[in-house]
Amino acid sequence: MRIIVDAFGGDNAPLAVLQGCEMAVKEYGVAILLNGNEKIIRKTAAENGISLEHMEISHTEDVIAVEDEPAQILKEHGDCSMAVGMKLLAQGQGDAFVSAGSTGALVMGSSLIVKRIKGIKRATLAPIIPSVKGCYILMDAGANLDCRPEMLVQFAVMGDIYMKKILGLKNPRVGSVNVGAEETKGLPLQIEAYRQLKETPVNFIGNVEPRDLPFGAADVVVTDGFTGNVILKLTEGMGSALGRQVKGIFTKNLMTKLSSLAVKKGINDFKKSMDYTEYGGAPLLGTAKPVIKAHGSSNGNAFKNAIRQAKQFSEEHLIEDIEAYLRQKKEKQE
Repeated sequence: MRIIVDAFGGDNAPLAVLQGCEMAVKEYGVAILLNGNEKIIRKTAAENGISLEHMEISHTEDVIAVEDEPAQILKEHGDCSMAVGMKLLAQGQGDAFVSAGSTGALVMGSSLIVKRIKGIKRATLAPIIPSVKGCYILMDAGANLDCRPEMLVQFAVMGDIYMKKILGLKNPRVGSVNVGAEETKGLPLQIEAYRQLKETPVNFIGNVEPRDLPFGAADVVVTDGFTGNVILKLTEGMGSALGRQVKGIFTKNLMTKLSSLAVKKGINDFKKSMDYTEYGGAPLLGTAKPVIKAHGSSNGNAFKNAIRQAKQFSEEHLIEDIEAYLRQKKEKQE
């Protein structure tokens, strides 16, 4: 298994990327193809005692920045570490691609370079979000701000397959984000998506309200990219705020510090269950080959888990399963 990794994507690149790659090589037995400035990669590895065993380097000097326009990935930044990585994936030089770089550039580059699965209207950014009952996959989380009902149906199918294959859920519950549970609630998008989802071969449980998502209301959550991105960022912000509040409570004085010792294990277990780095990154579902978007602020552990996620994505043949569904649907319509 060979994973292509953008060594210069993310806030903590290339150090965190190299740390994650080293751990992934040791724990998962994968080979790594790094894209980026070879001199800087080797210098960073040497200064931090990181082994580059089982890692090759594809030298590139350009990097696409978060503030750059996504369309520039093919125009002004065609030789950046992200673009070259996707080209190598499209050419079959690796089994999957991982980057923590610009989300917009990754989505656009994946659609134009890696291409979409035939029949898929839009690739969707699908992060795994922790909840009190485990986690759920959110689709779309920002790749497509404006969606059509049939796109949400495809998101539901791809999310259903992902949760079955990667997280082992036998019958994932699929919910459509709305302002109420009633079938007639929402804008035309939500109303028509509800009608189509009822006829789709997934375990559709109806509309779900955002306030119920942290409590595990559904396993696959579908919505347009604008709404999904708001949910994602609000969830991240609330998680950080809650963490700071809890820390403040237990560090207020000597008595609270002593009290924290009694619940330390429980707090640590809770923090781990709600830690996005344990899931690694967000799969870009709908692309012709596996692409994983790691969080921009990923540390070494998050990159390691993003690589694990990429390995699983490839091994479990998710793309083949999505293609099979599309073939069956087409045959029924003919």
